[in-house]
Amino acid sequence: MTTYESITLQREFAITNIYSIHYFEYMKDFIYEGESHDFWELVYADNGTIDITADSAVIPLKKGEMLFHKPNEFHALKANGISTPNLIVISFDCDAPCMEFFKKRLVTLNQTEQFYLGQIITETRKTFVTPLNNPYICKLERKDNIDFGSEQIIQLSLEFLLLSIYRRYTASTAPPPPGKKNEPTHPSIRRNNDDLFNQLERYLTQNVYSHLTLSEICKSNNVGRSQLEKLFHKEKGCGVIEYFCRLKINVAKDMIRQAKYNYTEIANLLDYSSYQYFSLQFKKYTRMSPSEYRSSIQNFSKESEKKEQM
Repeated sequence: MTTYESITLQREFAITNIYSIHYFEYMKDFIYEGESHDFWELVYADNGTIDITADSAVIPLKKGEMLFHKPNEFHALKANGISTPNLIVISFDCDAPCMEFFKKRLVTLNQTEQFYLGQIITETRKTFVTPLNNPYICKLERKDNIDFGSEQIIQLSLEFLLLSIYRRYTASTAPPPPGKKNEPTHPSIRRNNDDLFNQLERYLTQNVYSHLTLSEICKSNNVGRSQLEKLFHKEKGCGVIEYFCRLKINVAKDMIRQAKYNYTEIANLLDYSSYQYFSLQFKKYTRMSPSEYRSSIQNFSKESEKKEQM
């Protein structure tokens, strides 16, 4: 009779306590005077650029970059007066020895790591009633009914994120073994899905001020409709047109925060057929009208100023 013997799997990162998960949309003149606390915090620039103080150093955090603050490190924020930054901030406990690597670490996330981060935000919105854009709420409150396993998905996604960053930045760059040369494949024969998705994202971003149809996107990128939809559902959890609509609304939110254009001008610049349709689309994706969104951002900035003066 065969006797099986189990092994205990090693766990490099174990995260059980989360203090906060935030998604902020700041005005271009936002200033946060700073704080320090006895747990880890990561800051990711989802859009724009912001200057971050870490102890005595000032670091410009650019779109796609993430900075880690170690426990008890003083940190502050200041928008550069040009761009309107969007930030993801997550604070958590982790006493793993390999966390030493992340002290004052600035990294650029790849597509997989961005997916893990997006998964955290998606599950947080489904799991907690606490607003993601209020930095002065210090405790997450669970909703009455949440999807099975949501909190575990948040935990695992954060651990996967840390594992991926640590592996990528500490991996050896040894040459491939003999006979395993990286020979390029002709693009007409094989095209990597990551490359295709990146190409499509660039195309949609470059054409965000235009009206695009599904057939135009397919034709311009030499991709079939079914492959296109399958790729976006896999990477973003939605169809390409919905993703493009969300992209337009994000640009509209940025324009509103810059306060350079009125709502009709924004609708025209983004090639909406009318202001009324733009307003309907804006409310569909943000649950606020354009004017309500502007008021909420202005009120948030005023509230921040009051808190800092107290």
